[in-house]
Amino acid sequence: MALVKPFRGFRPRREFAQKVSAPPYDVVSEEEAREIVQSNPFSFLRISRPEVDFEPGINPYSYAVYKKGRENFEKFIKDGIFEQDAKDCFYIYRIEVQGRVQTGLMAGFSIEEYDEDLIKKHEHTRPEKVEDRVKHTLLLGANAGPVLLAFRAEEKTNDLLERISIRKQDFNVVAPDGSKHSITVVENDNEIIEIIDAFRKIPSLYIADGHHRAKAASEVFRIKKKDNPNIEESYKYFLAVAFPHSQLRIMDYNRIVKRPEGMTNEEILRKISEKFEISPSDEMKPVKKRTYKMFSGLRWYLLEVKKGVCNEDDPIESLDVSILHSSIIHPIFGIEDPRRDSRIEFAGGVVSPKELERKCRKDGSIAFMLYPMSMEQLLKIADSGKVAPPKSTWFEPKLRSGLVVRPF
Repeated sequence: MALVKPFRGFRPRREFAQKVSAPPYDVVSEEEAREIVQSNPFSFLRISRPEVDFEPGINPYSYAVYKKGRENFEKFIKDGIFEQDAKDCFYIYRIEVQGRVQTGLMAGFSIEEYDEDLIKKHEHTRPEKVEDRVKHTLLLGANAGPVLLAFRAEEKTNDLLERISIRKQDFNVVAPDGSKHSITVVENDNEIIEIIDAFRKIPSLYIADGHHRAKAASEVFRIKKKDNPNIEESYKYFLAVAFPHSQLRIMDYNRIVKRPEGMTNEEILRKISEKFEISPSDEMKPVKKRTYKMFSGLRWYLLEVKKGVCNEDDPIESLDVSILHSSIIHPIFGIEDPRRDSRIEFAGGVVSPKELERKCRKDGSIAFMLYPMSMEQLLKIADSGKVAPPKSTWFEPKLRSGLVVRPF
């Protein structure tokens, strides 16, 4: 059963929506955030990344920074940039890009179900990133950025969300990648009940993107409950958007590795050939599982996994990203923990092969392009109770921040 709760959201007035709309806090660097805010002082990054209002060099995890985020939020409300809905509502979040449509429910989702793994995970979280969002959430007094959830698609719920979303759209914005993001406010009591009943029939939800935001919400609830056992109801839920899994798109998440000093291209190819068939290739992305594109020694190669390299029955070992790590990244380049080793970088699928090649030509590093994980693979991993390797999934388009804020 998936519990969903309507809430009185803060939304930008229609004339401010495009300017307020911002990328998620964790997909832009501080430098990129500062550039955005410099040209657009209405950006929600002033709330989600408030260090942009200080001189460079400020500690982004200081109390003053989190306090500034709260001050900016309050000023946006005072200045009429944000307005709060008069009653508890649901919000239908619709994304249109390149002929594809995603239609999901934005609501409060249950912390209890998260803690009991009815909302399933596929990634580990890092304590320092969780702590940052805990502090930000506590001082802001609101969920700022939504978690991206998935549920196994079924026709009745899909049709319900689609029917409401096409009736009217209260406002829409266009992201830099050309994707159109629309919000439909659901305030009709009958439709709210209909949505609650439909989600009660969904056995499980899956975190697609936003593991740290979800974990932080759970920690905020734990802290507040410790301070006051009679904690108010709103802390028992977190802001998320749930889409049918069939509508979500996972892109490739690629690797760039520093070349070990003294290791020649011929030596790298010889070691890789023990478990992969190698052939010269034109620059392009892999088109099927168990294949990779590698740029090394000033040219592209196609790598194809030999039979027997992995356990095909294991949902983790059989992932392309796991095979790359266990057969190349770790044994050849000596990188054991990719989350903490400075010799490896990650590039989401929005980074083109040409850009990867440019970087490798510049510093002699080696790029590996992977075939993206499927949503079925992700759900299988989450259902098994296991976690995927770090940086396994890159979802596009990203949810925009600032379109609806959920206050406590």
